[in-house]
Amino acid sequence: MNIGDYLRIARHSWILITACTLAGLLLGGLISVSTKPTYTAETQLFVAIQSSGSVQELQQGNTFSQARVQSYVGTVTTPVVLQPAIDALGLDVTSEELSKKVTASSDLNTVLINISVADNSAVQAAAIAEAVANSLIRAVDTLEKPKTGGTSPVGLSVITPAKAPLAPSGPNTKVNLALGLIVGLVFGTAAAIARSALDNRIRGESDLRRVTDAPLLGGISFDQDATKMPLLTDASHQSPRTESFRQLRTNLQFANVSRRAKTVLITSSLPGEGKSTTATNLAIALAQAGQTVCLVDADLRRPMIGEYLGLERSAGLTTALVGSMDVGDLLQPWGEDRLYVLTSGQIPPNPSELLGSEDMKILIDRLETSFDVVIIDAPPLLPVTDAAVLSQNVGGVIVVVGVQKIRHQDLEKSLNALSMVGSTVLGVVLNRLPVKGPDSYSYGYYNSEPPAGARKSKRKALSSEHPRPEPRLLNERHEADFEQTLFQADTQPARTFPSSRLDQF
Repeated sequence: MNIGDYLRIARHSWILITACTLAGLLLGGLISVSTKPTYTAETQLFVAIQSSGSVQELQQGNTFSQARVQSYVGTVTTPVVLQPAIDALGLDVTSEELSKKVTASSDLNTVLINISVADNSAVQAAAIAEAVANSLIRAVDTLEKPKTGGTSPVGLSVITPAKAPLAPSGPNTKVNLALGLIVGLVFGTAAAIARSALDNRIRGESDLRRVTDAPLLGGISFDQDATKMPLLTDASHQSPRTESFRQLRTNLQFANVSRRAKTVLITSSLPGEGKSTTATNLAIALAQAGQTVCLVDADLRRPMIGEYLGLERSAGLTTALVGSMDVGDLLQPWGEDRLYVLTSGQIPPNPSELLGSEDMKILIDRLETSFDVVIIDAPPLLPVTDAAVLSQNVGGVIVVVGVQKIRHQDLEKSLNALSMVGSTVLGVVLNRLPVKGPDSYSYGYYNSEPPAGARKSKRKALSSEHPRPEPRLLNERHEADFEQTLFQADTQPARTFPSSRLDQF
């Protein structure tokens, strides 16, 4: 991993890292609050040679004292020194327990011994320090006394008496907070790296590029209102969601610059990635650009286009495939643009066989002869084989990728399934992208939208002026247009649709 990967992980997991850091800071504060205060009393002793003589003798004595000081420091925490102090103070502890509270040290090239005692009581800490210092003086006098008799050549004396400290020496709140902050930050960073390594969901274009080099045709930002109002016509004309589908329409034209893919199949890897809404809104966007569009709901397992557009779906694609009705009687116009919809019809027990049949291929060919673009909403690739089978009869496939929903291996399996049947993948659409953050895909120039109330009143006014067509089959008003075009293309290729087009594939 390089620095860029770590920065990406930090951007994605900054909430986790921040939470762990604050938790560590809180833990450090709790430790400081819950720990009993500790008071440290100190005393200092001087080691001297008990002789008076020439300067040379004094220098030798000083060298001797410095050599013996380290031995005296080590003697402080032994029972020889601590037990007499315990007896003098009447403490209910052992010498081993008391040794954990006593610390002795000496400065380099000096004859000074420092004794520190830590205790929960300031007075008792000073008393223990004083008792240990006096006990050390007596112990050294006894240990250094010649066996032949006489006085000890070394004498210790207290030069800094122990005093009860006024302020506790511990716990050190600042140190605890700093340590808690560092530990929390380290733990949070480690957790973020581990989560990134274990969680291989696709979050944006950088993750997508690790799986495929297919063109990114567009990115649809997540919109909470889209769950209730999924259609492009429900959003503001200059909203980021509307602009994203216009951008998708433009990029699709570039991806299909040869104009061979007249029929485009929209699918995804798993259910719930937004393929049906993408197919519906792309068809609307293409129709708004002046093209004659046919939207086919070929998801015969979970059809949604009829529900989104408010059209009758009891008779549709399956009705035409089984020969019960002619497809001309099943096409339903929608909106004020040249958009016609072929809903799913009754859900059959054998969707794969119907979609892979010769009748389906013939139906697609007939639609291509009269429509500028045919958009087909197909089932997901991984649960069923319907989309892979149907993709062999279309000009190109667009794969919708639901951000934060699909994993790398799932998308790779889907693309491999299309590759095995020889399908042409025109590109990928990232859906449900975050509005903000490193993986956002927004159009900031168009973010100036009217307030929600204004949008609602505007939609109400538009709906009253231009009501949505009632759900119905192709009526007599439209039959004349199709008799000479869609179903008589072999005998009369001339088209009765308006000849003007924008960005024909």
